[in-house]
Amino acid sequence: MLRRFPPKYATPEELPALQLKGLQWTVAHAFRNSPFYRRRLTAAGVSPSDIRTLEDLARLPFTTAEDLRDGYPLPLLSVEPREIVRIHSSSGTTGKRKILCYTRKDIDDWLHMFARCYEMAGLSPEDRVQICVGYGLWTAGAGFQLGAEKFGAMTIPAGPGNLDLQCTFLLDLQTTVICCTASMGLLLAEEIHARGLRGRLNLKKVIMGAERTSEATVAAIKDLLGVKEVYDIPGLTELYGPGTGLSCAHEAGIHYWADYYILELLDPDTLAPVGPGEIGEMVYTTLGKEAAPLIRYRSRDLTRLVEGACPCGCILPRHDRILGRSDDMVVFRGVNIYPGQVDEVLSRVDGAGSEHQVLFERREDGKDYMALKVERSGHIGESADIPLSRAIAGEIKRNLMVSCSVEILPHGTLPRSEKKTRRVFDNRRY
Repeated sequence: MLRRFPPKYATPEELPALQLKGLQWTVAHAFRNSPFYRRRLTAAGVSPSDIRTLEDLARLPFTTAEDLRDGYPLPLLSVEPREIVRIHSSSGTTGKRKILCYTRKDIDDWLHMFARCYEMAGLSPEDRVQICVGYGLWTAGAGFQLGAEKFGAMTIPAGPGNLDLQCTFLLDLQTTVICCTASMGLLLAEEIHARGLRGRLNLKKVIMGAERTSEATVAAIKDLLGVKEVYDIPGLTELYGPGTGLSCAHEAGIHYWADYYILELLDPDTLAPVGPGEIGEMVYTTLGKEAAPLIRYRSRDLTRLVEGACPCGCILPRHDRILGRSDDMVVFRGVNIYPGQVDEVLSRVDGAGSEHQVLFERREDGKDYMALKVERSGHIGESADIPLSRAIAGEIKRNLMVSCSVEILPHGTLPRSEKKTRRVFDNRRY
């Protein structure tokens, strides 16, 4: 099939030269046009002429979320303000928001990447794409919609929540694809199931992003909606937004668009590269971003690289699902625990449902305790609770090397959200 949004290189052997050219352009562009980057690069003793190979990437200084907040309102600005055609912002949990700006070329590049996602997911112009994510300052709504329009499919900008409206559109417009967060996807799937609408839908695919996605959640959404294909789409406001990669139909990792950015996986503590299959922090360097280029931006997101050729035949490299964030890591009795590791363990236990909570507390004896609340799958009954609890506790001990108590709850007990669902609660007082 002829690809309308193919990679910028034809073989894996051509990628390094493409990335080096982009890296050299980015460093020169940032040094010339951004006071922030000029100061940072000068302090590191690096000039654009020093970038001769991809190995020279390691000489460049890091950029962090704090740099973006400190540079408010337009951090990393590397073009004249009149060249900016749009801004987006990530949610600010503390202090000022992180605002990112875009030139016309930046928007065009982003939409090309996003259209590539829809193409990889096997969409056609006959598809009808219902977009169930937030609009406005957040990158998701604009990205999903304009990317679908660039691709050439019908878009239905439903927004998040409002399950009555979502169900009405799914039925009346015979939507074939929904785009949502994993939490919204599960919420909608359970609503469809409760209303008995599955047999009246024309839904074929689900594209989810914005939060960690466990295998159990994917399995539940497939089962309740009757779809065979669920795709995981990564996204970071600082790196354009969602649409910078996609899992393929073989579910063998997420292909990322290495022709638009370099991805490093580094140890969050030492900042040294991690080995094959090891968990590392995702660090981004863009190759052609004009308004707010990224040079070794520490995202705090954690994943692993997936080596080898993908069975789907795509030559773009792969990483695993997002396992959590380095700043979400919990230290429990000397063991580092990432939220995604709990997801992985539960996904391998038959009978465990898609929703859970992890709770940490320090009791009067001065010791820390870990407790898991796990919903049972909808197809099993209360009689399975004791063996299921033992199986989960055993797998946690075997894989994470910690002990915990496990409480099994009926399906549908834990809260659902149309946005991102919080699952880890550290109630210890230090």
